[in-house]
Amino acid sequence: MQAKKLTLLQTVAAAGVFSAVSCWYGFMFGRESARRELGDIIDDLRKSTTTSTTSSEPDANSKP
Repeated sequence: MQAKKLTLLQTVAAAGVFSAVSCWYGFMFGRESARRELGDIIDDLRKSTTTSTTSSEPDANSKP
């Protein structure tokens, strides 16, 4: 039985496919993580804005 040998072109092609798939999954995972993190930050900002606007303290810039 003869051992199968990969040509240089096949090796480069296989490495390219692996690299492309790895890059795609890394991009999608990073994008989803960033979306979640930004969503949390936006929610926190909305809560703090809602809390500060509903407080009964007078505005520092308002005229007496």
